[in-house]
Amino acid sequence: MDSPFWQHLWIALSLVLVIEGIVPFLYPSRWRRLVAQMAMMDDRTMRIIGLISMLIGLGLLYLVT
Repeated sequence: MDSPFWQHLWIALSLVLVIEGIVPFLYPSRWRRLVAQMAMMDDRTMRIIGLISMLIGLGLLYLVT
């Protein structure tokens, strides 16, 4: 576990969890409404949102490395 790759991977995963937890911690009722709305979306819309999110993430990763 001493290799830089694994250390960076764990740091990245930890940061994802911290960032993902901010909204439910600060605005639990808004988060609950958002999750309820997402549960009503069709699969195609969810896939498009997921694809856009991944592309934005890849773009940001490209910019910072």
